[in-house]
Amino acid sequence: MPEALYQSDLRSLTLLNRGKVRDIYAVGDDHLLIVATDRISAFDVVLPDPIPGKGAVLTEVSDFWFNHLAGVIPNHLADLSLADVLPDSGERAQVAGRATIARRLRALPVEAVVRGYLIGSGWKDYQRTGAVCGIGLPAGLAQAERLPEPIYTPSTKAEVGQHDENIDFDATVDLVGGELAARIRDVSLEIYRRAAEYARERGIIIADTKLEFGLDEDDRLVLIDEVLTPDSSRFWPADSYRTGISPPSFDKQYVRDYLETLDWDKTAPGPRLPADVIANTAAKYREARDRLLAV
Repeated sequence: MPEALYQSDLRSLTLLNRGKVRDIYAVGDDHLLIVATDRISAFDVVLPDPIPGKGAVLTEVSDFWFNHLAGVIPNHLADLSLADVLPDSGERAQVAGRATIARRLRALPVEAVVRGYLIGSGWKDYQRTGAVCGIGLPAGLAQAERLPEPIYTPSTKAEVGQHDENIDFDATVDLVGGELAARIRDVSLEIYRRAAEYARERGIIIADTKLEFGLDEDDRLVLIDEVLTPDSSRFWPADSYRTGISPPSFDKQYVRDYLETLDWDKTAPGPRLPADVIANTAAKYREARDRLLAV
C-alpha cells in the first residue's frame, strides 16, 4: 500500500481549516487548495489510524464525477495546476494526486442527502415511524430494500466532532429560501439518478449519497467538496446484494461494522484499527474506484 498521509503540512499557504478528511488552504482571495488526507471518520469521530491511499481515491473519484456531471451542474474545479499554486516541488510531492484547486465559493449550510435504498439511519427511522425523515413510505419494506423512488432528506452540516441533524425541506427553505431550496433538492435527485444508473452498469449499487453546494459570484448553484465517493456514499456490489441485511460494501460501512463490535461509546478519541481492517478498507476503496472508472 502507498504511504499514508494523516495530515498535510504546506508552509507556503495559509491553512484555513482541517476537517474530518480534508485540509483546506487559501490560494489568494479567489481559490482554495483542498487536500484529501487519508484520515477516516466514523460516527463523526476522526479515527487515529489513516487508510493509506484513501485520499487519492477520493480525489480521483470526485474528479471523475465532477466531469461526468458537468452538463447537469457547474462544479468548483478551477483551471489551475498544482504547480501554479505550489511552486515548491517538495510540497507538491506531499499532496500530489490528492489535491484539488477549487474556486472559492459561498458554501451553503445544507447537506443534501438522497436515499435510494432503506439502510442506515433511514432504516432505523422507518422501523420506528414508518417514514424516513418525515417522508412516509409503504408498509412492509425490508432492510436494504430499494425505495419506490429516491427521496431527498437534507441535514445540517456539523462541525468536526458534532453530529449532522436531519431536517425537513421546510427547514431548508428557512435556511436558504424557497427557490434555492427547491433547486438543491431537484438537482440532488437528478445527480443521484444519473450516477446510480451509471454505477449499476459497472456492478455498483449506490444506496445513498451526500452532496454539498455553494454559490458563485453570480449566485449560481455550484457542486462543491466531494461527490459520490466511498466516503460520501454507500456503495454495494450488485452481485451480492440482497435485502434483510446490511449488504457488503465498498465504502467505510466496513469500518463502521467493525467499530460496532467494540465496547466504544462513539465519542472521541476513536479506537485504533487493526492492520487487517486498514488493509481491507483500502482495498474496498480501490475496488470502488476501479469499477466506477472502468471504460
